Amino acid sequence: MTAPATAPPAAPDEAVPPGRPRWWRPAALTAYAAALVTWVVTVGLPTDPFLVFGWLWAATVAWYVGQPWRRQLDFVRDWWPAFAVLVVYMYSRGLSDELIGMPVSYTMPVRVDEWLTGGTLPTAYLQDALCGDPCLRSSDPRWYDVVLTTVYYTHFVASLTLALVLWVRDRAAWVVWLTRYLAMNVAGLVVYVLYPMAPPWLAAQDGYLAEEVVRLTGRGWRDLGLGGFHTALAAVGNPVAAMPSLHGGIAMLIALYAVTRLRGRWWRGLVLAYPVVMGFALVYYAEHYVVDIAAGWALAVVVTGACVVWERRRAGRQVAARPDGAGPGVRRG
Repeated sequence: MTAPATAPPAAPDEAVPPGRPRWWRPAALTAYAAALVTWVVTVGLPTDPFLVFGWLWAATVAWYVGQPWRRQLDFVRDWWPAFAVLVVYMYSRGLSDELIGMPVSYTMPVRVDEWLTGGTLPTAYLQDALCGDPCLRSSDPRWYDVVLTTVYYTHFVASLTLALVLWVRDRAAWVVWLTRYLAMNVAGLVVYVLYPMAPPWLAAQDGYLAEEVVRLTGRGWRDLGLGGFHTALAAVGNPVAAMPSLHGGIAMLIALYAVTRLRGRWWRGLVLAYPVVMGFALVYYAEHYVVDIAAGWALAVVVTGACVVWERRRAGRQVAARPDGAGPGVRRG
């Protein structure tokens, strides 16, 4: 399932209408940011798809402040099919191991990771080296825990924030990105249904690991007063939806998309470092094995390649259908 097949016409970045003060947009965006921060601090991160939809729409209302309501409703018209897919994904993911009753895999990823590293589980090695002795969730976080926890949480905002920026700036590029993002989520859901797999923290909890590993994900933000976010987010998903890692896979998907649009070696190097740091954090925090991060990266490559092939074929059909046999193709990101 993909984004709308036909891109909406590109929307120029319209200024505040004549006769309205130019400070309206900065004021509206400031009010939006203040409201969102207040919500996060008092209520928590918006994890429900409908709340996410509402907050994204509110951002566009602030951006297009002073524009007619027809413009404000463009967001609902363009985004509702994508959010319908995400709602199905979100609620199906929580039941993925129950839909057809496949057994949960515990030992396969352990054996593969130990084989890759010569007998030592990578998560156990990293926690021994970086967490402290003994490694406890309550241990004082190090500076790199703050960095790694921040990278981990970008998963929940980066993809849709990118989509929102593209929707405002370039609708054709928005369709290109959202197609990849939705395809990645749907493909991941299919694998979760067919092959539920326990992550390292759950395997250790259920006695399948010889080494002792601890789920450390939220501790990097504990001293910032934000450590409870991981508890809220963990309650949303399915603990055995670990193969492939969509945390790792979507980070790679973002990097593959961004590297084709950015100029400059440093920018490209920075975006390509993103999935690497994300993968390191996931293994260290016992959220994923190396093998399911590799599977997530591979899925991102497959999804990107499949989308490029589909876009080229679609562009070719559009050109062939034109009377003059020529015309612009789909802009690829």
